[in-house]
Amino acid sequence: MNDAAHYDVVIAGGAAIGAAVAWQLLAVDGGAKKIAVIERDRMFRDASTSRSAASIRQQFSTPENIRLSQYGLEFLAGMAERQSPQADPGLILGGYLILASQTGLAALQDNHRVQTAEGAPIRFLDARALAKSFPWLVCDAIAAGAFGEACEGWFDADALLQFFWRDLRAAGVPLIEAEITAIDTAPGRVTNVRLADGRNIGCGALVNACGPGAGALAALAGRLLPVEPRKRTVFVVDCPAAPDGLPLVADPSGIWVRPEGRYHLAGYSPPAAHDQTADPHDLEPDHGLFEETLWPALAERIPVFETLKVINAWAGHYDFNTLDQNAVIGPDPELPNFIYANGFSGHGLQHAPGVGRAVAEWLTFGAYRSIDLSVFAYDRIAQNRPLIERAVI
Repeated sequence: MNDAAHYDVVIAGGAAIGAAVAWQLLAVDGGAKKIAVIERDRMFRDASTSRSAASIRQQFSTPENIRLSQYGLEFLAGMAERQSPQADPGLILGGYLILASQTGLAALQDNHRVQTAEGAPIRFLDARALAKSFPWLVCDAIAAGAFGEACEGWFDADALLQFFWRDLRAAGVPLIEAEITAIDTAPGRVTNVRLADGRNIGCGALVNACGPGAGALAALAGRLLPVEPRKRTVFVVDCPAAPDGLPLVADPSGIWVRPEGRYHLAGYSPPAAHDQTADPHDLEPDHGLFEETLWPALAERIPVFETLKVINAWAGHYDFNTLDQNAVIGPDPELPNFIYANGFSGHGLQHAPGVGRAVAEWLTFGAYRSIDLSVFAYDRIAQNRPLIERAVI
């Protein structure tokens, strides 16, 4: 087979995670490594990045996820300063309000202790304090809430992606539009990837940044990665009566809502028993979900949303880690030059800058230097040793 090219680092997937790895690799090693990014959708129309609700929070149960969010928040806040006003990601610190029933109270309290230990300024509010602070909220069956007023919010996902690719293109990093159909290995290493158009790309290291397709890519190398697509629909609704200053509200029922300009975005994360593997090509919004589940629960919690109008809807996919809903990051123990950056289960976009930095450091130094992400190593997958992230929305 005739090699068309060889790169020090080949990144499979060019959306937020893959682009962040490439961007940070340029920053960490000063452009010493020859990098290529392989992406089957070069306009990113169907990428999870482009179809995300693009929010960022520090309310996680895993300390390393909190640290990644803190890094991401600092990165987003400094984007315009580092380059130009055109790089402004439109960061709005509108806050997250995560509510818990009596059943979920202990977990909310435990999570809050972890967040406080990590320096996250999250306020814990009992039902009485919730009712006083948020008079538009019906607190029936709500035991408590946690509110990240000054450290959580939402941003423009496309602006972040364009920021990365503006610099990557300027540095001459190629975006190869193709699908990887095979991965060749030698004892203890990946040697090259084969593409659907017949090209053969040699690689010193291969980074799996394929989002919902990460499990399928790992399988091409003979590796088991429990990451699969889970479909999520986001609805755009118009509700003129909605209260000013509404944060992102996450309800125990699984529904969430947040402002987006003059409108609001709303979605629903089903319980695990009803959350099934999705066809990665299915991007049709689930309109029945809104009428049957989302709207009734939303209007029950925030009654002004009884009168709303659906303006638009879209669907995308989480790269869902079925073991523990947490990331898998770092080298494969059997193929050390095969690097994972997968399984974020809905929080990959907000963590992309920090994950990119960590993977870039690993590729350059063989160790993490900014944020130690060794807790997310693949070993726990092989050992069936979950690291449960309890705060998945």
